[in-house]
Amino acid sequence: MVTLEKLRKNIPYITSMLFVVLFVYAASSKLFDYQQFQIQLGQSTILTAYADTVAWIVPALELVLSFFLLFERYRLFALYACLGLMSMFTVYIILILNFSDFIPCSCGGVLENLDWSEHVVFNIFFMVLAFFSILELEKNRNFKQEMI
Repeated sequence: MVTLEKLRKNIPYITSMLFVVLFVYAASSKLFDYQQFQIQLGQSTILTAYADTVAWIVPALELVLSFFLLFERYRLFALYACLGLMSMFTVYIILILNFSDFIPCSCGGVLENLDWSEHVVFNIFFMVLAFFSILELEKNRNFKQEMI
């Protein structure tokens, strides 16, 4: 039987693997249909001027973070970065929903089937997972430092 303590200690690993699946899937989806992703970013009133750059940076960052999440040594750093990236995605969605006449959808695959409010909830769920994983890793790191 899995104890609550064991589950709590494995939250950072579980969260990391969920982010790896999410980010590899999202990056692949964007890169496989790169032209459509770039066009949709260009239609965004917020990102029009930066669409070409963002179209490469976002999937590249998702893949790099996925790589770092695989290694325990870099996991805390990567989870902070994931929390930041998901926060930026969420703020972007909220800004588009509230201040744009046109709402482009640059999500691919399964995520494309979510409406915008569901997408915000989805992002917040991953942000909460990242937050609690960071807390757990920080707690473990501080405990290890106290032992030295």
